Amino acid sequence: MSYTKILIKGIIEIKTGLHIGGDDSFSAIGAIDSPVVRDPLTRDPIIPGSSLKGKMRSLLARDKGSVPAPGTKGPERDCAEILRLFGSSSPTSNAAETGIQMSRLQFSDCFLRNKRELPTVFETKFENTIDRLTSVANPRQIERVIRGAEFDFEIVYNVEDVSEIEEDFANIRTAMDLLEHDYLGGGGSRGSGRIAFKDISAEVVVGDTGISVPDLR
Repeated sequence: MSYTKILIKGIIEIKTGLHIGGDDSFSAIGAIDSPVVRDPLTRDPIIPGSSLKGKMRSLLARDKGSVPAPGTKGPERDCAEILRLFGSSSPTSNAAETGIQMSRLQFSDCFLRNKRELPTVFETKFENTIDRLTSVANPRQIERVIRGAEFDFEIVYNVEDVSEIEEDFANIRTAMDLLEHDYLGGGGSRGSGRIAFKDISAEVVVGDTGISVPDLR
């Protein structure tokens, strides 16, 4: 079998305001306290591939019962199904004799696709914390991407063992389902970060085009 890559792509639709924090090292008086991460070329918001990968991995780990015990290190102790999808660079990994596991999944940053269809891209969410002893308020302004925004996403899956494709894709679909019922970014317990995956497709883009690609829809 030739070296084969499968491209998984689709759309991430924002269902409630999304906040993935960017650089807030400088904040002028009256400015947003916590801005979102942006593309330095367009200044539009992005969803970093690392954010998508990390959330999908952590949710799948909980589903597989692969969450580490308190006081122990985490990702390198994930089960084999997770390690082969998301990888490990730890010498103490469960992955193999070397402890190094290459990731079969390669995530790309996700870029805004429907800016022209939106009345605006950003919103400001005002939050406030109150000291229960002194009643002193600590207001803050959180920047969010508005609901209805859509981002293109692409994930490349490297085929290493044809016999494991079905199981790997089932785990990818499970991670997506879990994320749709959880949240991406910050403020999830306060209503932010609900998303939905749309128009998902997968096709061989390099190598053996005779491979049967499982349906992720």
